[in-house]
Amino acid sequence: MKMYILIRESVPTGFALVSASHASLAAYLKFKDAPEIEQWLSGPFHKTICKVNDTEFETAKSYDDCVVITESALDGQEVAIAFKPREEWPKPFRFYSLYR
Repeated sequence: MKMYILIRESVPTGFALVSASHASLAAYLKFKDAPEIEQWLSGPFHKTICKVNDTEFETAKSYDDCVVITESALDGQEVAIAFKPREEWPKPFRFYSLYR
């Protein structure tokens, strides 16, 4: 089981770190009653954080079971998307760049 968190590449590093943290918590809270969360929490609970461009970000918002994070300090810009943990992921997730 793995949770993906996608961060817009245009987001400054400091905001990206905070956004990833908020995204993880927001996804947990939104999906806490889902059986996938229980399975994920039973370990190991992997998270993969990726940096995506604007087109990838907009496309990813169309996938099921996600929460979009905004940043008030960036005029309410959408900065991150977190997805409910799952075993299988849509093909594009294999090609997103890891956040480094």
